[in-house]
Formats: sequence, C-alpha cells, structure tokens
Amino acid sequence: MTTPTDGKTPDLSAKEQHEVEKNQPPRAAVLHEIIRKQGDQELERSIAALWWSALAAGLTMGLSLMGMGLLNSRLPEGDEFKVIASFGYCAGFLAVILARQQLFTENTLTAVLPVMTKPTLANFGRLIRLWTVVLFGNLCGTILVAYVMLELPIFDSKTDEAFLEIGRKVMENHASQMFAKGIVSGWMIATMVWMIPSMESAKMWIIILITYFMALGDFTHIVVGSAEVSYLVFAGELPWSDFWAVFAGPTLAGNIIGGSFIFALISHAQIRSESGKPKESADQAEKPDPQQIRK
Repeated sequence: MTTPTDGKTPDLSAKEQHEVEKNQPPRAAVLHEIIRKQGDQELERSIAALWWSALAAGLTMGLSLMGMGLLNSRLPEGDEFKVIASFGYCAGFLAVILARQQLFTENTLTAVLPVMTKPTLANFGRLIRLWTVVLFGNLCGTILVAYVMLELPIFDSKTDEAFLEIGRKVMENHASQMFAKGIVSGWMIATMVWMIPSMESAKMWIIILITYFMALGDFTHIVVGSAEVSYLVFAGELPWSDFWAVFAGPTLAGNIIGGSFIFALISHAQIRSESGKPKESADQAEKPDPQQIRK
C-alpha cells in the first residue's frame, strides 16, 4: 500500500478516481449559470406566450386552495390536523412548476440573475415586461378560479366553509405582517429554485418540502393568497380595497424583496466574489492532452 503525500485516499484506480470526480456536487457558479440561462430564455419569450402560460398557472394554483379546503373539511377540527391539511398547499406548486408554467415568484429569481449579470436599461425593461405580464396573468387566473369555485355547484357547504376559513386566516394578518411573511415566502421560493438544478431527480420532493413549510408557517404568497382572499371578496365578506391594500400590495412587495433583492443579490454576490477557474486536481493536471499525443 502506498503512503499518501497529498491527503488523498491511497490506491484508488483510474475508474474510481473518475467516479469521485463525476459525483462532485456542482459549484455555485454552475448553478448560477443554469438559472441565469433559464431566466434569459424567459425574458426572450413573447408577451402572448408569457400571458397564456401565466393565466394557466393562476388557474392551476387554485389546486392549493382546493387541496387545503378538501383536507380541512374532511379532517377533525383542531390545530394538530393542520399538519396534514397543509399538504394540500403543495398541490398547486407541484402542478405549476412541473408543467413549467409561468409563476411570478419563481421568476423573481430566474429572471433577475440575467439583469444582475448585465444591468442594462434594456434588460431592466425586459424584466419589468416579464413581471408585469406574468403577475397580471397569475392574478387573473387565481381570481377567476376562486369565482368559479364559489359560484358553481361544485363543493358541499362544509368544503365551501373551509375555503372561507382559509381566507379569513390569511386576513388575520395586518399589512405589516403580510409584508414580513411575504419576505420569508419569497426567500423560500428562491431557495427552492436554487436547489432544483443540483437535485433534479428530487425535484418533486424539494417542491413539497419548501411549500409544505410555507403552509405550516402561514407565510403569505401573492399568487396562492390571491385565490384565498378573492374567495372572501366574492362571498361578500371583504371589500376589494382590503384585498389590494391589506393583502396584495404588502405581500407582493415582501415576495419581491425576499426572492429578488435579498436572495438573488446574495447569491449573485457570492458568484462575483469567486475569481478564476476552479483548480484542477493533480490527477487531472497529469493527464496528457490527447491532441498533443496525436501531434
């Protein structure tokens, strides 16, 4: 057995060394570039493509309200059963993200990185264009699905009451709480987006884990919450002025700050602080260049 002089595990074969290199986690810079390229692709999409995808996402996010309402109406009363009912919150996020529909808070990270990498007026304009179209499409979808869920004879009275209770729970927060909880929610969604490229095989479980804890913590989210709160409006329990001033405005600001101005800025600063290419291992450095061998 040879004695290691550089701290490496001795007597690894070439195949084993290759396995070690292959199973190294991607550098943060690699994740940054993957997400940046995704964001750049989103910024290039046409307004029509963004609009229809965002509208579909808003309609799909109604699954979160539906899932929680159905579980709450069929579980015994008590806070301990919220641990189970909160899984319903994951349904909309799973469907939207796996279907690659346009979700506003998801784009607060992916579309921001190209702008941070190249902060030109043109890129800022593309970002505002994307955010405006996607947010408007998401809100139209969630408000429409809330109206349909209330007005059409789809659910029994117990389930309808469960939907109302979910909206009432959101509106127990005052505007500053909506804002603070929105920051946490935006941060969590941005964390989820950052994690997925490095663990694509576990994508579903990452989405479930993050969104489940969002539900348990009652953190506010502009898209899901708009379905929950607009249900109250259509039921006559809340004026539209409170929907916009107490819920939507503060929550939207919190989501953007948490997802873009905090997480994305810190992540981008981390990458900018890394200088140069990663150092090659000794084994890689010793490998001859195939082109030089042919020469």
